[in-house]
Amino acid sequence: MVRSFDATPVDQDWLDERCADALWSPTAGNSAGVRMYTLGRELMGEFFQVSTDERWRASSRRAPGLARAGGAVLVTSRPGDYLERYAQGDKARSGLEEPSAWPVPYWHADAAMATMALLLLLEEGGWQATIWGNFRNDAAVLAWARIDDEELFATVLLGHGDGQDAASPSLGRDVPSRSARVRRVRG
Repeated sequence: MVRSFDATPVDQDWLDERCADALWSPTAGNSAGVRMYTLGRELMGEFFQVSTDERWRASSRRAPGLARAGGAVLVTSRPGDYLERYAQGDKARSGLEEPSAWPVPYWHADAAMATMALLLLLEEGGWQATIWGNFRNDAAVLAWARIDDEELFATVLLGHGDGQDAASPSLGRDVPSRSARVRRVRG
C-alpha cells in the first residue's frame, strides 16, 4: 500500500475498465450487489473535504500525500440485493432473507473480493494503491457522490508513489510469518 502519491491523474476510462474486470469476482447467489464508482484526480480535493475533517487534515502526516492520489474508487455494497436474492425460491430454504440471519454478511465479503481483484489489476497495470478504510463520514461521502441504498465498503486511492511514504508503525509489530499462518487439516 502506498500512502503518498505524486498527483499523476489516472485515465478514468482505463480505471472504469479495471473496475468492470474486478467485478468478475464471485458474488453470493450471483446477487451482483457490489458497485464501484470512479473519481478522477479533479475530484480528490472535494473527496478529502467530505471524507475527513479539518483536525485530521491538520494533524495527519499522511494527509498531503493521500490527497495527491491520481484517482479513487468508491466500493459499495447493496445488502438489499442479497436479501432479495436469498428470499427467492431456489435460496429461500437458506433462511437468509433478513440481515441478522447472515453469520457473515456476504455483501461485505463480496465487496472485499472485488476490492482485492481491483488492487491486483491496478498493480498489474503499473499503478499503486491503498485502501482508505470506511471508519467515518460514510454517510457524507455517499451523499456527496449521490449514492443511495448502498453501504460504503471502502475507497481505493490510486496513483504513482512519490517516494515520501511514511512507513506504518504497524509494520514493526511482531506477527506470525505468512507461512506460519498456513495450516493443514489432517484427517
